[in-house]
Amino acid sequence: MNILHISDLHFGPRHWEGDDLILLEKLNSYQADIVINTGDSTTDGLEDEYAAAGQFLTGLTCKNVISIIGNHDKRNMRSHELFQKYIDSTDIITLPETVKTSKKHLFLNREITKVRENFTDINFIKSIVIDGKSILLINIDSNELYNDNGFVEKAVLDVVSEVINQATYDLPLLLTHYSILGTDDCPLKNSSILIDFVQKHKIEYVFCGHTHELELMRTNDLYLDHTFFLLPQNTVGLVNLSNGKTC
Repeated sequence: MNILHISDLHFGPRHWEGDDLILLEKLNSYQADIVINTGDSTTDGLEDEYAAAGQFLTGLTCKNVISIIGNHDKRNMRSHELFQKYIDSTDIITLPETVKTSKKHLFLNREITKVRENFTDINFIKSIVIDGKSILLINIDSNELYNDNGFVEKAVLDVVSEVINQATYDLPLLLTHYSILGTDDCPLKNSSILIDFVQKHKIEYVFCGHTHELELMRTNDLYLDHTFFLLPQNTVGLVNLSNGKTC
């Protein structure tokens, strides 16, 4: 199974200076079964940036294109609405407002913001079949609105775990914007609970962006007898999960 991993395209006047058509031609030249886009499709979460990113992503010929949201995409109180309008209108896993949470701006005050949807996280699960195998793509929104540091809400992980436990699949993949092993100037502040989530569900491959560095990390937990690979991406990379090759 070939996975084309892209990330941090940063559409917008302050970053993006590339040629869309040349990049699309290159991306479409790969025989990818899945394209994973791990966030920061925009620079400042502006609507015109979302529209440009969405138009670019629709030019990908792969039938399985999975995009998630990044910290730059969440610099706008309407980011969750714009993401669903221009990037992916997938069903979101939400929480009731009565659940006690600690993630800032997870719920917006509709009376003040006038936004249609007040739950700001984009968490979802998608199941696709590749070569007769069921692939479960799990997205955990590790971004916090208006903040370049990452944060994962424990209550969200609990609800997503319930959905996973009810699913039937051959291979789970985790997609999240922030690295759960490495760190940088704007890290995922509570990465340990996401690592626990990975180990709990025996997830072997974790795809992320944010660091703008292409790496392949492997971690072993001898106590729990579980190994997983972390695949941070700078812009474009190709992964073959059948033979473990990356390029």
